[in-house]
Amino acid sequence: MSSYLEATARQRVAALISDFTEFLPPAKEWTSPHLPQLNAPVSFDDGVVIGRGTIDGRQVYVAAQEGGFMGGAVGEVHGAKLVGLMRAAVIHKPQALVLLAESGGVRLHEANAGLIAVSEVLRALLAVRAAGIPVIVVIGGSNGCFGGMGIVSRCANVIIMSEEARLAMSGPEVIETANGVEEFDSRDRALVWRTTGGKHRYLLGDCQMLVADDDAAFKTAIVQAMQESVQSEVALSLAALEAEQKMLTARLQDFANKTEPMDIWAAMGIEHPEDIAMLDTDAFLQLSASIKQAERQHG
Repeated sequence: MSSYLEATARQRVAALISDFTEFLPPAKEWTSPHLPQLNAPVSFDDGVVIGRGTIDGRQVYVAAQEGGFMGGAVGEVHGAKLVGLMRAAVIHKPQALVLLAESGGVRLHEANAGLIAVSEVLRALLAVRAAGIPVIVVIGGSNGCFGGMGIVSRCANVIIMSEEARLAMSGPEVIETANGVEEFDSRDRALVWRTTGGKHRYLLGDCQMLVADDDAAFKTAIVQAMQESVQSEVALSLAALEAEQKMLTARLQDFANKTEPMDIWAAMGIEHPEDIAMLDTDAFLQLSASIKQAERQHG
């Protein structure tokens, strides 16, 4: 096994993508115009690798955020590279757009520029889907996927996560800073992963595929997602929005009074929710499948 969690953005691209051609590589020195004004370090790729290549013989456009540079946070150039890649995808029609997301959200150093960049990324992603190109988001880095990129990810066709991955709007530290440690203790790592981790997101329906922390497992899942997209509706539709709203409404009705993820799991019919954390990926997926089957039989 080769850990996706421990890899850099470029190592992930090398492990997943064949015949990769990078757009705007570090030699072009496209750096943030804002960071030097704050005496902050820059990166010659501004924390994101973009380009095209193939997965299992299928052409894809790919972006990989580098969590090692400012936590993968989005700034003006970072966002512009993502938008440019997505606009190129609309023109050249690859078989999928794959986003290897790892980001704490908007780069605070760039404030409004970063917020505008995320809004442009959202619009560009929806244009990719409208062009009939599936968008597949992979989340498995140690920084998770939060803030604006958390919203971007939920606009994709498919999200693939590992147990170690995290996905949410606000990060634990942000919630604690805004509302106090009584609301959310960011130092309680078990609580953090129960609340934002891959298993919880999978059970709630926020991600469609859960895999082990292994490059090969992620690659297999991406190929499967591409194959399944051929039979599904790629563009965002009113019916899909209504189905999502129905799911969120049901979630509020069923779990609004639950403050602990394990209480939610128990309400779903999991007899021993305290054991979830100790299950490996295969055992967890078997348990999840049995729960979903029981839901279909009773509903």
